[in-house]
Amino acid sequence: MDGAIAKRVDRLVEYIRGFEDIQGFVTEAIRAVPRHRFIPDVALATPGDPDQAFVIDRDTDPDAWWDTVYSPNPIVTQLDDGGSDIRAGVGAYTSSSSAPSTVAHLLQLLDPEPDDRVLEVGTGTGWTAGLLAHLVGPHGSVTSIEIDEVVGEQAAKNLAQAGVQAHVVIGDGADGCPQRAPYDRVHVTCGTRTVPYAWIEQCRPGGVIVAPYSPGFGDHVLRLVALPDGTAIGRFPGYAAYMMMRLQRPASAAPDDGSGRRYHTQVHPRTIGLAPPGADLAMAGVTGLYAHISREENRFLTYVLDPADPGQWAVAVHERGNPEHTVYQMGERPLWEEVCDAYFRWVGWGEPVRDRFGMTVTSEGQHIWLDTPDQVLNRG
Repeated sequence: MDGAIAKRVDRLVEYIRGFEDIQGFVTEAIRAVPRHRFIPDVALATPGDPDQAFVIDRDTDPDAWWDTVYSPNPIVTQLDDGGSDIRAGVGAYTSSSSAPSTVAHLLQLLDPEPDDRVLEVGTGTGWTAGLLAHLVGPHGSVTSIEIDEVVGEQAAKNLAQAGVQAHVVIGDGADGCPQRAPYDRVHVTCGTRTVPYAWIEQCRPGGVIVAPYSPGFGDHVLRLVALPDGTAIGRFPGYAAYMMMRLQRPASAAPDDGSGRRYHTQVHPRTIGLAPPGADLAMAGVTGLYAHISREENRFLTYVLDPADPGQWAVAVHERGNPEHTVYQMGERPLWEEVCDAYFRWVGWGEPVRDRFGMTVTSEGQHIWLDTPDQVLNRG
């Protein structure tokens, strides 16, 4: 690594060290597996606000490209599942090199040891697979599964050119890779609403699974430990926002055709849409619903959807300057009332924070609990 690149890596490492007290084994991996080997010549830098996103091009502006690669920014490498040109910079983000601080945080939670067998779900550019390969060493193994064939093939090339030994598989990450199991660690780089039981099945007892959990109510990190009885249990030790696993993307609410119910609500849509993380987990666990917000020039909207029935949805609307808040509901299920009830149950519990919640995953499904696994959040 030449001196100029080394200085950029040093700056990035110093930034990461200040993020949640990241430990040395993670930053050593970041030094050993430089990010620039996994970033395409043309990509989209995303500092946070979508309106501030900008295209980087190594040929036309190499300084901006290098500065961005070794910045804290996520870098989007695919739009609309490959259907839109990255140079246009317009479209849904569907593959990326995640923010280095977030990558470091999840790797620290995963805590892979030398000689571990690791399953990575979501190869992306291949950078995290490279970091994992460094951490488990030459006697460990990394299997990385990617649903997008084009993305996976490019990642495999990036890893080979970087001299990294990692096995890239094209397939649905929800199925894992049973032929290379069992695993000591499962590292997930896409948002999930439902934890696939295959990950627990393929994990050794005592193995660790770290995944972004995005139920629609907030974005969280989930750290599970596999138990000898075939279940897994864990908590939510922080925040992480990743692109959703493709087959778990929520359906969009259909346009209102005028047949739904309209009524006023006393609860401001922002109370639900911008609730604290603990309230988000309470609403997700109690209702099983999915929510998202939309900000317009003069309106704030909170959508609530039933993932099992796209015909059931509601949207609560605040119009600037209007003291009344309106709910538009499609279907019979009172979705808005359910999430409001769950929110105020959380208030009644004393507003517990995120790290007081946990999850248990079994072959029959998953459930969220408060404080201890026997205090499962149920409806009603």
